[in-house]
Amino acid sequence: MTDHENIDALAAEYVIGTLELSERTAVAARRAREPRLDAAIMEWEKRLVPLIDLMPPIEPPRDIWAKIDARIASDNAIPASKVFDLERQLARWRRFAIAAGAVAALLLVAIGVREYGREQTPQNYVAVFQKDDASPAFLLSVDLGSRQLTIRPVAAQAPPDKTYQLWIRAAQLGDKAISLGLVGEQGYSTRAALAAYDTAVVQTATFGVSLEPAGGSPTGQPTGPVFHAQLIPATP
Repeated sequence: MTDHENIDALAAEYVIGTLELSERTAVAARRAREPRLDAAIMEWEKRLVPLIDLMPPIEPPRDIWAKIDARIASDNAIPASKVFDLERQLARWRRFAIAAGAVAALLLVAIGVREYGREQTPQNYVAVFQKDDASPAFLLSVDLGSRQLTIRPVAAQAPPDKTYQLWIRAAQLGDKAISLGLVGEQGYSTRAALAAYDTAVVQTATFGVSLEPAGGSPTGQPTGPVFHAQLIPATP
Protein backbone atom coordinates (compact mmCIF):
# COMPACT_ATOMS: atom_id res chain seq x y z
CA MET A 1 0.00 0.00 0.00
CA THR A 2 1.44 3.42 -0.93
CA ASP A 3 1.82 6.34 1.47
CA HIS A 4 -0.97 8.16 -0.36
CA GLU A 5 -3.31 5.19 0.09
CA ASN A 6 -2.41 5.00 3.79
CA ILE A 7 -3.25 8.68 4.31
CA ASP A 8 -6.49 8.47 2.33
CA ALA A 9 -7.63 5.35 4.19
CA LEU A 10 -6.74 6.85 7.57
CA ALA A 11 -8.68 10.00 6.68
CA ALA A 12 -11.70 7.88 5.72
CA GLU A 13 -11.66 6.04 9.06
CA TYR A 14 -11.31 9.34 10.93
CA VAL A 15 -14.36 10.83 9.21
CA ILE A 16 -16.46 7.67 9.47
CA GLY A 17 -15.60 7.28 13.15
CA THR A 18 -14.16 3.77 13.19
CA LEU A 19 -10.86 4.69 14.89
CA GLU A 20 -10.28 3.95 18.56
CA LEU A 21 -10.12 6.99 20.85
CA SER A 22 -6.33 6.93 21.11
CA GLU A 23 -5.97 6.62 17.32
CA ARG A 24 -8.46 9.42 16.71
CA THR A 25 -6.62 11.70 19.14
CA ALA A 26 -3.33 10.97 17.36
CA VAL A 27 -4.83 11.70 13.93
CA ALA A 28 -6.34 14.98 15.20
CA ALA A 29 -2.88 16.02 16.36
CA ARG A 30 -1.23 14.95 13.09
CA ARG A 31 -3.66 16.85 10.85
CA ALA A 32 -2.55 20.11 12.51
CA ARG A 33 0.97 19.59 11.23
CA GLU A 34 0.39 17.44 8.09
CA PRO A 35 -1.35 19.36 5.29
CA ARG A 36 -1.83 16.21 3.17
CA LEU A 37 -3.68 14.42 5.96
CA ASP A 38 -5.78 17.49 6.74
CA ALA A 39 -6.71 17.87 3.05
CA ALA A 40 -7.65 14.18 2.80
CA ILE A 41 -9.91 14.46 5.88
CA MET A 42 -11.66 17.53 4.45
CA GLU A 43 -12.18 15.71 1.13
CA TRP A 44 -13.82 12.74 2.86
CA GLU A 45 -16.02 15.11 4.88
CA LYS A 46 -17.11 16.74 1.62
CA ARG A 47 -18.01 13.33 0.18
CA LEU A 48 -19.87 11.91 3.16
CA VAL A 49 -21.55 14.81 4.99
CA PRO A 50 -24.40 15.11 2.40
CA LEU A 51 -25.37 11.51 3.23
CA ILE A 52 -26.01 12.27 6.91
CA ASP A 53 -29.59 13.40 6.24
CA LEU A 54 -30.40 9.91 4.93
CA MET A 55 -29.15 8.10 8.02
CA PRO A 56 -31.24 8.36 11.20
CA PRO A 57 -29.24 7.53 14.36
CA ILE A 58 -29.37 3.90 15.52
CA GLU A 59 -28.49 2.98 19.10
CA PRO A 60 -26.89 -0.47 19.48
CA PRO A 61 -28.33 -2.91 22.05
CA ARG A 62 -27.12 -2.12 25.54
CA ASP A 63 -25.92 -5.66 26.17
CA ILE A 64 -23.85 -5.94 22.97
CA TRP A 65 -20.46 -5.61 24.70
CA ALA A 66 -21.44 -8.11 27.39
CA LYS A 67 -22.34 -10.62 24.70
CA ILE A 68 -19.04 -10.03 22.91
CA ASP A 69 -17.06 -10.50 26.14
CA ALA A 70 -18.99 -13.68 26.92
CA ARG A 71 -18.30 -15.07 23.47
CA ILE A 72 -14.57 -14.38 23.74
CA ALA A 73 -14.43 -15.99 27.18
CA SER A 74 -16.30 -19.12 26.14
CA ASP A 75 -14.55 -22.44 25.66
CA ASN A 76 -15.09 -22.28 21.93
CA ALA A 77 -13.64 -18.82 21.54
CA ILE A 78 -10.39 -18.22 19.66
CA PRO A 79 -7.37 -18.16 22.02
CA ALA A 80 -6.19 -14.67 22.95
CA SER A 81 -2.81 -15.16 21.27
CA LYS A 82 -4.47 -15.99 17.98
CA VAL A 83 -6.81 -13.03 18.34
CA PHE A 84 -3.79 -10.76 18.76
CA ASP A 85 -2.14 -12.20 15.66
CA LEU A 86 -5.32 -11.75 13.66
CA GLU A 87 -5.65 -8.15 14.80
CA ARG A 88 -2.13 -7.38 13.62
CA GLN A 89 -2.84 -8.93 10.23
CA LEU A 90 -6.18 -7.19 9.86
CA ALA A 91 -4.63 -3.82 10.67
CA ARG A 92 -2.50 -4.06 7.53
CA TRP A 93 -5.44 -4.04 5.14
CA ARG A 94 -8.36 -2.71 7.22
CA ARG A 95 -7.81 0.96 6.41
CA PHE A 96 -7.50 0.38 2.67
CA ALA A 97 -10.67 -1.75 2.62
CA ILE A 98 -12.65 0.82 4.56
CA ALA A 99 -11.53 3.67 2.30
CA ALA A 100 -12.55 1.76 -0.81
CA GLY A 101 -15.95 0.77 0.53
CA ALA A 102 -16.89 3.66 2.79
CA VAL A 103 -19.25 5.47 0.46
CA ALA A 104 -20.93 2.30 -0.76
CA ALA A 105 -21.44 1.05 2.80
CA LEU A 106 -23.01 4.30 3.95
CA LEU A 107 -25.37 4.35 1.00
CA LEU A 108 -26.50 0.79 1.71
CA VAL A 109 -27.17 1.67 5.33
CA ALA A 110 -29.08 4.81 4.34
CA ILE A 111 -31.23 2.91 1.88
CA GLY A 112 -31.91 0.09 4.33
CA VAL A 113 -32.88 2.07 7.43
CA ARG A 114 -34.21 5.45 6.35
CA GLU A 115 -37.84 4.44 6.19
CA TYR A 116 -37.83 1.40 8.49
CA GLY A 117 -41.20 0.86 10.11
CA ARG A 118 -43.33 2.73 7.56
CA GLU A 119 -45.86 1.23 5.18
CA GLN A 120 -44.64 -1.57 2.93
CA THR A 121 -45.48 0.28 -0.30
CA PRO A 122 -42.31 2.18 -1.26
CA GLN A 123 -42.80 5.94 -1.28
CA ASN A 124 -39.19 7.07 -1.05
CA TYR A 125 -36.57 6.34 -3.69
CA VAL A 126 -32.93 7.22 -4.19
CA ALA A 127 -30.55 7.26 -7.14
CA VAL A 128 -26.76 7.56 -7.06
CA PHE A 129 -24.94 9.12 -9.99
CA GLN A 130 -21.43 7.67 -9.81
CA LYS A 131 -18.36 9.77 -10.56
CA ASP A 132 -16.13 6.70 -10.27
CA ASP A 133 -16.08 3.36 -8.44
CA ALA A 134 -15.62 4.99 -5.04
CA SER A 135 -17.22 8.42 -5.32
CA PRO A 136 -20.84 9.38 -6.05
CA ALA A 137 -21.17 12.56 -8.16
CA PHE A 138 -24.78 13.32 -7.19
CA LEU A 139 -27.38 11.88 -4.83
CA LEU A 140 -31.04 12.07 -5.87
CA SER A 141 -34.00 11.36 -3.58
CA VAL A 142 -37.67 11.29 -4.58
CA ASP A 143 -40.76 11.21 -2.36
CA LEU A 144 -43.56 9.82 -4.52
CA GLY A 145 -46.18 10.79 -1.95
CA SER A 146 -45.46 14.51 -2.15
CA ARG A 147 -43.64 14.33 -5.52
CA GLN A 148 -40.73 16.13 -3.91
CA LEU A 149 -37.39 15.77 -5.63
CA THR A 150 -34.06 16.59 -4.00
CA ILE A 151 -30.65 16.39 -5.65
CA ARG A 152 -27.33 17.06 -3.94
CA PRO A 153 -23.87 17.33 -5.48
CA VAL A 154 -21.44 15.05 -3.64
CA ALA A 155 -18.13 14.82 -5.52
CA ALA A 156 -19.17 16.74 -8.65
CA GLN A 157 -18.09 20.31 -9.19
CA ALA A 158 -18.96 22.26 -12.34
CA PRO A 159 -16.10 24.10 -14.11
CA PRO A 160 -16.36 27.90 -14.44
CA ASP A 161 -19.10 29.07 -16.84
CA LYS A 162 -20.70 25.61 -16.72
CA THR A 163 -23.69 24.19 -14.87
CA TYR A 164 -25.26 20.80 -14.26
CA GLN A 165 -28.76 20.03 -15.50
CA LEU A 166 -31.11 17.24 -14.38
CA TRP A 167 -33.12 15.21 -16.91
CA ILE A 168 -35.75 12.47 -16.94
CA ARG A 169 -36.17 9.97 -19.78
CA ALA A 170 -38.75 7.18 -20.21
CA ALA A 171 -40.41 5.25 -23.02
CA GLN A 172 -43.78 6.62 -21.89
CA LEU A 173 -42.46 10.15 -22.47
CA GLY A 174 -41.40 9.51 -26.07
CA ASP A 175 -37.94 8.28 -25.04
CA LYS A 176 -36.57 11.84 -25.12
CA ALA A 177 -34.79 13.60 -22.30
CA ILE A 178 -36.94 16.21 -20.52
CA SER A 179 -35.29 18.83 -18.34
CA LEU A 180 -36.12 18.93 -14.63
CA GLY A 181 -34.05 22.05 -14.00
CA LEU A 182 -30.53 23.18 -13.20
CA VAL A 183 -28.50 21.85 -10.28
CA GLY A 184 -26.84 24.49 -8.12
CA GLU A 185 -23.71 23.92 -6.06
CA GLN A 186 -25.85 23.37 -2.97
CA GLY A 187 -28.43 21.25 -4.80
CA TYR A 188 -32.12 22.06 -4.89
CA SER A 189 -35.48 20.75 -3.74
CA THR A 190 -38.81 21.31 -5.45
CA ARG A 191 -42.30 19.85 -5.31
CA ALA A 192 -43.22 20.83 -8.87
CA ALA A 193 -40.58 18.99 -10.90
CA LEU A 194 -42.34 15.60 -10.92
CA ALA A 195 -45.95 16.63 -10.30
CA ALA A 196 -46.90 16.13 -13.97
CA TYR A 197 -45.62 12.55 -14.19
CA ASP A 198 -47.37 9.32 -13.26
CA THR A 199 -45.73 7.40 -10.42
CA ALA A 200 -45.09 4.38 -12.67
CA VAL A 201 -43.18 6.63 -15.07
CA VAL A 202 -41.06 8.11 -12.28
CA GLN A 203 -40.28 4.69 -10.77
CA THR A 204 -38.98 3.22 -14.04
CA ALA A 205 -37.48 6.30 -15.68
CA THR A 206 -33.79 6.90 -16.26
CA PHE A 207 -32.47 10.11 -14.72
CA GLY A 208 -29.45 11.97 -16.04
CA VAL A 209 -27.24 14.88 -15.00
CA SER A 210 -25.40 16.60 -17.84
CA LEU A 211 -22.73 19.27 -17.89
CA GLU A 212 -24.08 22.27 -19.80
CA PRO A 213 -23.20 25.91 -20.56
CA ALA A 214 -24.23 28.43 -17.92
CA GLY A 215 -28.01 28.79 -18.05
CA GLY A 216 -28.64 25.25 -19.27
CA SER A 217 -28.71 23.31 -22.52
CA PRO A 218 -29.16 25.54 -25.60
CA THR A 219 -30.82 22.70 -27.57
CA GLY A 220 -33.37 21.34 -25.12
CA GLN A 221 -31.42 18.06 -24.95
CA PRO A 222 -28.24 17.08 -23.06
CA THR A 223 -25.16 18.40 -24.86
CA GLY A 224 -22.32 17.52 -22.46
CA PRO A 225 -21.11 14.50 -20.51
CA VAL A 226 -23.99 12.77 -18.69
CA PHE A 227 -24.19 10.77 -15.44
CA HIS A 228 -27.05 8.22 -15.55
CA ALA A 229 -28.96 6.52 -12.74
CA GLN A 230 -32.27 4.85 -11.92
CA LEU A 231 -34.32 5.00 -8.75
CA ILE A 232 -34.24 2.22 -6.19
CA PRO A 233 -36.59 1.97 -3.18
CA ALA A 234 -35.28 3.53 0.03
CA THR A 235 -37.85 1.52 2.05
CA PRO A 236 -37.57 -2.13 3.12
